[in-house]
Amino acid sequence: MDSADWTDTVAEPEEADGKMNQVTIIGRLGKDPELRSTTNGTPVCTLSIAVDNAGNEKGEAGWFDVVCWGKLAESVCQYLHKGSRVAVSGRLQQRKWKTDGGDNRSVVEVVAFAVDFLDPKPQGQDTPQQQDSAPAQSDDDPFADGGDDPFA
Repeated sequence: MDSADWTDTVAEPEEADGKMNQVTIIGRLGKDPELRSTTNGTPVCTLSIAVDNAGNEKGEAGWFDVVCWGKLAESVCQYLHKGSRVAVSGRLQQRKWKTDGGDNRSVVEVVAFAVDFLDPKPQGQDTPQQQDSAPAQSDDDPFADGGDDPFA
């Protein structure tokens, strides 16, 4: 593994460049990532990400379900944990199904094609190999020291 800056981007090859269905969210993991495998052995990881709802008078976070596949899923589960700050780029996907009782259900989730690890690198920990260039961390980030960040 490369020991580049911890603000790495881990991306799947099929990015949504130029497509209309694209979303980017920045927030913190609400719980540890969950890694599973499909019946054919493909890794899949699910995340629950809290984002700051600016302007929300109650100060409540918005929550997004995120799904990562393949090598992206493995890297995310290896290096992230509850409280990790991330930027996720992906596409929205709606899944629909019927319960055993006949009720219709649906969920909208983000299918990630890139995950940026935004926390500083822990001492002595290897980082995933950088596959895309990550944006440089700005020195004028008002939340860099955890000051007014409600998720710090």
